Amino acid sequence: MKILISNDDGYLAPGINALAAALTPIADIVVVAPDSNRSGASNSLSLDRPLSVQQAANGFYFVNGTPTDCVHVALTGVLDYRPDLVVSGINNGPNMGDDTLYSGTVAAATEGYLFGIPAIAFSQGAFGWEYIDDAARHARDIIVQYMAALPAPYLLNVNIPNLPYEQLRTPLATRLGRRHQAEPVIRAHDPRGKEIFWIGPPGATKDAGEGTDFHACASGRTSITPLQIDLTHKTQLDVLAKALA
Repeated sequence: MKILISNDDGYLAPGINALAAALTPIADIVVVAPDSNRSGASNSLSLDRPLSVQQAANGFYFVNGTPTDCVHVALTGVLDYRPDLVVSGINNGPNMGDDTLYSGTVAAATEGYLFGIPAIAFSQGAFGWEYIDDAARHARDIIVQYMAALPAPYLLNVNIPNLPYEQLRTPLATRLGRRHQAEPVIRAHDPRGKEIFWIGPPGATKDAGEGTDFHACASGRTSITPLQIDLTHKTQLDVLAKALA
């Protein structure tokens, strides 16, 4: 099996290093990741400047671009073969509910999916990298046990609780929860007195009931949510069609 690994925390992040170490025994891996933290980059491509690809001492490739750039460049310029799987992560902190729209971790997996390759985004349920090696081992189990269970291509968003490996139980199939609107921006001033703005925290959970990714992780269970790309609001499409008739 050949696996392309990327992330949004950068090629030096503990999550991607733990994931690469866990998957090396079961696959031929190539890591192509951002040169620095690109969290929140979503599915953005760098179209206003050229990208460079460099190789670190450990063999990882790093790109001065977004997670989507990394996977795109890997699939169309770096690799001379088509990987069997694209894996993104392991992210420092969760990517659940509405957060998936902003997530660079999910975006890297999405780019692989858009190329028709099965793809999985892995995140930890809490920040801080606690039990990251256990999470990587659990991620490997998920790939080995469930990779062939779904028709390809698929796009899975996985959130793993920060727990010892022995406490990580069978994952749950979940849907995305929802958040309330984001908190206001944080106003501040730079050293020269100019007003600046920091993006505020995400909103509190709005829909975190049973069956959601939020509920699963809060219960100490790994959530696996299948994602799709079609954003068409089909009910409104019918209403719109009648209005335009």
